[in-house]
Amino acid sequence: MIIPLIGLVIGALLGIFLPISIPVQYSTYMSVAILAALDSVFGGIRSSIEKTFNIEIFISGFFGNAILAAILTYMGDQLGVPIYYAAIFAFGVRLFQNFAIIRRHIFSSHKS
Repeated sequence: MIIPLIGLVIGALLGIFLPISIPVQYSTYMSVAILAALDSVFGGIRSSIEKTFNIEIFISGFFGNAILAAILTYMGDQLGVPIYYAAIFAFGVRLFQNFAIIRRHIFSSHKS
C-alpha cells in the first residue's frame, strides 16, 4: 500500500515544481485525464488494501480510463456538447467511494 502512496506524492511534487504549462485549449482534456488517473490510483490503493491488486488491471485502467475520458471530451467538443461532464461525474463518484472505503479500512484496522 505504501508504494502507490509514494508514487502519488512524487507525482504531485513533480507536478508542482516542474515548470510545465498546459495550453488553455487542452485544460479540459488534462483535467478529465487527471481525474481518471486519480480514480485509478485510488482504486489501486483500495484493491491493494483488499489484497486483490492486479498490476495488469491497474495499468490498463490507468491509461484506458484517461484515454477514454480524453476521447469523450474530444467528441463532445466536436459535437458542441459537454460530454466530459459524464466522465467527471463517474470518476468523481468512484474516487470518493474508494476514498471512503480506504478511510474506513484504515480507521477500523487501528481499533483492532
